[in-house]
Amino acid sequence: MDERKGRILALCAVVAAALFWSSSYAVTKQVLSDVGPLSIGAIRFTLAAGLLAVMMRLRRRPGTRPDARQRRLIYLSGLLGITAYFVLENIGVELSTASDASLIVATYPLMTMLLELVLFRARMPLLRVGGVLLATAGAFLVVRNGAQVGGSSRWLGDVLLLLGGLVWGGYNVLVKSMGRGHDALDLTYYQTVAGAAGFLLASCLEAGDWHVPDGSASLLLVYLAVACSVGGFLLYNYGLRRMTSSVAVNILNLVPVFGVLGAVVINGETVRLGQVLGGTIIVAGVALGVVERRTSVAEAAVPEPASVGERA
Repeated sequence: MDERKGRILALCAVVAAALFWSSSYAVTKQVLSDVGPLSIGAIRFTLAAGLLAVMMRLRRRPGTRPDARQRRLIYLSGLLGITAYFVLENIGVELSTASDASLIVATYPLMTMLLELVLFRARMPLLRVGGVLLATAGAFLVVRNGAQVGGSSRWLGDVLLLLGGLVWGGYNVLVKSMGRGHDALDLTYYQTVAGAAGFLLASCLEAGDWHVPDGSASLLLVYLAVACSVGGFLLYNYGLRRMTSSVAVNILNLVPVFGVLGAVVINGETVRLGQVLGGTIIVAGVALGVVERRTSVAEAAVPEPASVGERA
């Protein structure tokens, strides 16, 4: 019962993270009208790091402080999963649309799965592979229909968002290999500090455009920091350490569906019939991946893949 409860809590945590993150594309698109893409990341993750520092200070039972090697790996994961990924995402959203950004993330499970195959020689059951490929096909259909009304800048933005998928896959693999032994708050705090530091350096490229955001943009930046950064990463890191990374990322295929709804409601973007069909296919792919994980008794007995260093 405890094991089953743990799996359910992990599943709910990743789904909740997907709900928070699904709104970030439409919100970021709104903020981009007043703040540059690199400055958005610097403000968002600096605020998030400050909030996490307060949470670390106030918690009753301090976690185990990671040693020097572990901190280096955690900081690297923060630079990869926060600075590098969100640089690509924010610039991609600026050039493309919030709905495209929401939908392209459905290709990320395939990239993560391929990285797992290469680095860990992880076993990929047929249903999981089928679910990932089905979700990817749905994303292709959605983006193809949406791109018919876009220009060259939208295409470049979509390419940057796809490159972000490779970075995100690397982040998942890295966290999976070194995240054991640390609770979600510890891991998220150190990652966010590293990511904020990277963004503060990168935002210097926009120094000539710095100004105080207006009231609406400021509130949206706080939302991005509190809900999407702190809440989303805490929930995702909690769930990720209790399931394989390809399954966790496959659940994030729910982000496109909710993200498109946010783009329509918040940004007034239009969605075509082909995109609706693609969203339906994405949901089907997610369902296949999750059902496979819950029903495969044999897989539950297989230990999590070791990192390259641990195998050596």
